[in-house]
Amino acid sequence: MTQHASDEGSRRGKWWNWFSGEDADGDTEQGQTPLAAAAIAHEPTAREIWLPAKRRMLGKVADFLIDHDLEVLPATLAVAYDCVTGADPRLAQLILERADKGLPISLKWLEDAKGTSGAGNDGPLVLLMGRIEESLTEFSSTMSGARTATSEYNSAMQRHVDDLQQVNKAGEVISELAALTRAMMDRTRAIEHNLAASEQRIEALQGNLEETRRVADMDHLTGLPNRRAFEKRLERDVREASLAGVPLAVAFCDIDHFKRINDTHGHPAGDRVLKVVADTLNRISDSRCHVARHGGEEFAVLFRNHTLEQAFDKLDGAREDIAERRLVNRGNDTPFGQITFSAGIANVFDYTDQSAALKAADEALYAAKGSGRNRVLTAGSLPEPAEQAA
Repeated sequence: MTQHASDEGSRRGKWWNWFSGEDADGDTEQGQTPLAAAAIAHEPTAREIWLPAKRRMLGKVADFLIDHDLEVLPATLAVAYDCVTGADPRLAQLILERADKGLPISLKWLEDAKGTSGAGNDGPLVLLMGRIEESLTEFSSTMSGARTATSEYNSAMQRHVDDLQQVNKAGEVISELAALTRAMMDRTRAIEHNLAASEQRIEALQGNLEETRRVADMDHLTGLPNRRAFEKRLERDVREASLAGVPLAVAFCDIDHFKRINDTHGHPAGDRVLKVVADTLNRISDSRCHVARHGGEEFAVLFRNHTLEQAFDKLDGAREDIAERRLVNRGNDTPFGQITFSAGIANVFDYTDQSAALKAADEALYAAKGSGRNRVLTAGSLPEPAEQAA
C-alpha cells in the first residue's frame, strides 16, 4: 500500500469516527460510556433540544449520498449539506440537471461544479464589496483634499493678515484678500460637488446592501423567507409578544413521502410540488403569520397573537386545501397522487424558552408522521402511542 493510500485511509477513518460520535481511540463522545452518560441527571442541553432535527438532517444527507452513490468524505458531506439545506441552490440545480440526464455524480465533477457554483454565488458579493471599497477610497480622498485645502487657505490667510499689519498700502492687501476669497469659493464649490457625488454613491451602495440582505434571507426556489430569516423573526416575535402579553405559536410542517415524489417523478417535478405547498402556506401568511422554508421539504410557521386553537385551525385549513387538490406532472401527464403534509404546533410561552418550544413542535410533527401523516397535532395533546414514540 502506498503512503498516499495509507494517509487517505487514515483520514477517512478519522472522519468516520467523528461522524459516528467516537474519538480517535474509539471512545464515545466526552469520554463517557452511554450508560454513564444516561445516569447523569441534568437539564436538557441545546444538543438534546435540537437532536431530532439534527437526526432528520443527517438522514437527508445520507439519502443524498446513497442516491448519488457517493463516498462518505468531508467534501461529499459538505456538498450534501449545502444541497439539502438550500445553502447552495446553484450547485443543487446543477446536480439535479445532471442526474436527470442519467450522468454520474463523481467527486471530480462535484469539485468542478462546486468551484463554478461558488464563483457564481460569491460574484455579486465580491462586486458589492469592491464598490464599497471604491467609494470609501473616493470619500477618503475627498476628505483629505478638503483638509489640505483648508490648511492651505488658513496658511494663506495668516500670511495676508501678517502683511496687513506690516504694509501701509492696505488697498493692495484687500485686493489680494478678495482674489483669495474668490479662489476659496471656487475650491469650496468643487469640494461640495465632490461630497455630493460621494453621498449619492453611498446612498446607492446602501440600497444595494439592503437588496443583498433581502436576497440573503430568501429561499430562491419558493420565494419564502429562509431558515436564517425565520430564526431572526422568531427572536423578534418572542421578545415583542412577551412585552405585549399576546400569545405566540410555532409550527413545523413536512411534506409527506417527498422522497417518493422525487424518485418517481424527478427532482424538477419535486421542486414544483414544493412551490405548490409553499404558495398554499403563503396564502395564510399576513402581518401576524410568518411562513418560511426551514430546509428541504420542511416549512416553519409563526402565529403571533394566535391561541393554539386559532393557529391549529389556520394551519389545518391549509393542510386540507392541499390534500383536496389533485396535481398532475405536466412533464408527462402523470398524476402525482394526493399531496399532503404533516405538522406539529406548540404554544411558545408554554415552555421555559423558545428552544424548548421548537423541540415540542418538532416532536408533535414526528408524532403526526408516526400516527398516519396528513394531520396537524398540537404539543401537549399527542396520542398515547405517539407520546411514547416522541
